[in-house]
Amino acid sequence: MTVIEATKPVETPSLTAVAVRGRVLRQLRRNPLGLIGAALLLIVVFIGVFAPLLAPYAPAEVHFATPFQRPGTEGFLLGTDDLGRDIFSRVLYGTRASLEVGALSVLCAVVIGVPLGLLSGYWRVLDMVLSRLSDVLLAFPFLILAVGLTAINGGGLVDAAIALGVAQVPIMMRVVRAETLRLKETDFVLAATTMHVPSWRILGEHILPNALAPIIVQATVIMPTAVIGEAILSFLGLGIKPPAPSLGIMLSDAQQYLLRTPWPGIFPGVALAIICLGFNLFGDALRDALDPKTSR
Repeated sequence: MTVIEATKPVETPSLTAVAVRGRVLRQLRRNPLGLIGAALLLIVVFIGVFAPLLAPYAPAEVHFATPFQRPGTEGFLLGTDDLGRDIFSRVLYGTRASLEVGALSVLCAVVIGVPLGLLSGYWRVLDMVLSRLSDVLLAFPFLILAVGLTAINGGGLVDAAIALGVAQVPIMMRVVRAETLRLKETDFVLAATTMHVPSWRILGEHILPNALAPIIVQATVIMPTAVIGEAILSFLGLGIKPPAPSLGIMLSDAQQYLLRTPWPGIFPGVALAIICLGFNLFGDALRDALDPKTSR
């Protein structure tokens, strides 16, 4: 009598996940605006990471003998401000500060908003409380809420980032809640519920991985919003405190000399525009690439 031994099949990566990654990459490569946005983001991130190596001067170093130097004169690539500080160095460090605030704001919105959205979408009892709480927060304009929270905490980079992140929590929570409500009615979640799989496993292993696409897209929306929010807070004196470099502080300092010497205000404004343009273009392309219904 011949006994045939059953062999355990070799585990291979999920073909579905590989196919999805391939489709997303193909969609991104076919989107020229998305590629432009990705290139801008790479440049901005490179500048932010290597700002101490790229800057010829310290951001707070003053040269009282050379105020309001024109761009390209006496070793100052973008000129100097009213105190003779190198604008190029301050823009580099200001870009770094903007990215730090944006990243911390996204982290805060994700860490708080995603769990609240999962709980709100999965349990009706919690939804009644959490949805009303988000409605109250959404009743306040984003900037007013951020200004109030920053003023309470006293200002600074971390305080500004937390305030901007908390102000974005209701929006992130609503996005995750809507996705949870949709996924809760799918066959694989209903099957797991029927098999009495614990709720925390359903949320962590079935709903959250399938809700990552809208979470990532929403993060690309929060990032430029936080960068602009930090510039506004610093412009009003509620964000990063001088002499620490900030694009908003540079705009605030340059406004009184704008008619006499416009370049101290032009270059930080251009830096803000490039950062936000890069995130918006790449975010739009990423949203289209992650949407399976989109075909170009």
